[in-house]
Amino acid sequence: MRLPGGATPPDAGLGPDTGIRGWFKIAVAPDDPPADRRIVRGACPHDCPDACSFLVTVEGGRAVAIRGAPDHPPTGGALCTKVARYLERTYHPDRLRHPMRRVGPKGAGRFAPIGWDEALDEIAERFRSIAADDPRSILPYDYCGTMGLVQGGSLGRRFFHRLGASLLDRTICATAGKVGVGYTLGAALGTDLEAVSAARLIVIWGSNPLVSNLHFWSRVVEARRAGAKVVAIDPWRSQTAAKCDVHIRPLPGTDAALALAVMHVLIRDHLIDRDYVERYTLGFDDLARRAAEFPPDRVAAIAGVARAEIETLAHDYGTIAPAMIRVNYGLQRHGGGGAAIRAITCLPALTGAWRHASGGLLLSTGAAYPVDVGALERPDLLAKGLGGREARSINMNRLGDALSRTGDPPVRALYVYDSNPAAVAPESGAVRKGLARADLYTVVHDSFATDTVDWADIVLPATTQLEHFDLLKSYGHYCLQVNHPAIAPLGESRCNTDVFRALAGRMGFDEPCFRDSDHDIARDALLWNHPRLASTSFDTLAERGWARLDLPRPWAPFASGGFPTPSGKCEFYSESAKRDGFDPLPAYVPPHESVASAPELARRYPLALISPPARHFLNSSFVNVASLRAGEGTPRIEIHPDDARERAIADDADVRVYNDRGSITLRAAVTDNARPGVVVATSVWWRKLSPDGRNVNELTSQALADMGGGATFYDVLVEVTPA
Repeated sequence: MRLPGGATPPDAGLGPDTGIRGWFKIAVAPDDPPADRRIVRGACPHDCPDACSFLVTVEGGRAVAIRGAPDHPPTGGALCTKVARYLERTYHPDRLRHPMRRVGPKGAGRFAPIGWDEALDEIAERFRSIAADDPRSILPYDYCGTMGLVQGGSLGRRFFHRLGASLLDRTICATAGKVGVGYTLGAALGTDLEAVSAARLIVIWGSNPLVSNLHFWSRVVEARRAGAKVVAIDPWRSQTAAKCDVHIRPLPGTDAALALAVMHVLIRDHLIDRDYVERYTLGFDDLARRAAEFPPDRVAAIAGVARAEIETLAHDYGTIAPAMIRVNYGLQRHGGGGAAIRAITCLPALTGAWRHASGGLLLSTGAAYPVDVGALERPDLLAKGLGGREARSINMNRLGDALSRTGDPPVRALYVYDSNPAAVAPESGAVRKGLARADLYTVVHDSFATDTVDWADIVLPATTQLEHFDLLKSYGHYCLQVNHPAIAPLGESRCNTDVFRALAGRMGFDEPCFRDSDHDIARDALLWNHPRLASTSFDTLAERGWARLDLPRPWAPFASGGFPTPSGKCEFYSESAKRDGFDPLPAYVPPHESVASAPELARRYPLALISPPARHFLNSSFVNVASLRAGEGTPRIEIHPDDARERAIADDADVRVYNDRGSITLRAAVTDNARPGVVVATSVWWRKLSPDGRNVNELTSQALADMGGGATFYDVLVEVTPA
């Protein structure tokens, strides 16, 4: 079965149906379409590597259908279950349509409508008053509610820089892995999505693409039909792992040790590409000595896998070509996350897998795009806003601590957009306690009354992707896209750029950049004279809707070296890492919380908890769409039959999941999808839409990963008992 544009349904040929119906929706035009029908080109803004192109059918000013663009190579005419239902989100009866002011106690979610002028005047006055004492007491909190360069990362950054507010370290998702891959490869570049179907070995490491990277998965299906072997490495038998030829299940946080054991076998058994190593890598002899410390027997005990699994994985990886690794951000959300990505990223250079366009490794393609960050965000404005004060950064993973009034200066105002921290930030009990402060002035700009909105003083209604202009890149392929507004903003909703232009005017910021239109911002966002944009201009991009970067097709980024590292080589030994205080070689950094690394804690909380993305949600987006929430059912925790039997837990029974940070009630699913000693609770549910008003982030920690200040969502010990 083929979809329009040649895409393949992700389940095709891979076993029984797993509920993938609804993965895409195709609008069929009637024989006599209305005279005012038009098709508008858009692009998905959500935090997903696929960055799909879509077509919106508009009749009488209303969007009536959405479908994947068949001419966009990564999308191939297909949309995921979530975005196929985007009209349900846009026209949701609970859309926020008017500004509001809180009239009840914080957390109660009681508001009264006010006008935009009144809301903006009040925000500007409060910000002006706080900034007179110290502007660093104001904290913006935003992340990837939209990935757009215009709506996500432009005027908001300019506004808070000019204000002199605290800087936000936006580290909740990907920074540990990006730092790790940077030390090895020099930048976040990787295998071309369009080449994946020609691979003959695909290792899906710490990723569930059937849920979170569907257009990669469709190419895995094509490769497998052509004879490729597909290996999943994941503690959990995810929807993807269940469909792979081999599933290896290491304990959470032990991936670096497993990668080092694979290196050990490759070197021991002479399965490396000596020519590639000698020409294009740095530090092989040091790496060989490090890998010698991780024989399969030792790592089998560390990772909780069989020695034979390690040996077979290494031999397959060293003898099957082209071989590619799809590594994702989930496995770097633990104490040694950066080191884990760094270790895995060394493997393709050892075997010369980078010689092949369909080989190598893919974590992110984000560094390929020539973004002019300075022009987009204007960090030069910060000095003017600070007025001689020293800049301050606050790590977004420690929002609970930041809101506790212990800082110097304390956070007195919070402006939230493109995020829902009450649901998604770690250790949400601490976050909630901070949001409840009577003296914290909180503004939330969103399309829906999220968990965070309930704690706001002022609520501003936001547009959805169908209602504003944007420019988007991808971290899973090499195409730029433009999103054109398909419909007028519903109610009085406004996009991010409109709101920040209005606030800048009220604050008296007279720099010309605050008068830039959205098209002006898009024109300045990219270095249009860069070789990778040689055949593209803003005007041609806006007219066509998408453009692939000027790269060979398919692109093998490191076939002949050319790594953007200081040495120009793949750096097994990194002086940059050493200078930054890290081990210059790939290393195994244990999790903060595990049976091996924290035995005292593990005696009280012996189960490792991971919380991968739910199939029908995207972080906390789409949770309030009834059809998608129905697809998820009740919030559950998967527990292995042995662990359930030991605790007298029955399938489908309510259980209490707890540690020192908090407690939640979930429905037990007794299944060997969870390996012994590991429990799995897919996320991120809105708290208010969960049966007990809490979600899994009640249990997660504000501790940081080894590199980049990254989050440690999958580095959690808990106990589970009958409720």
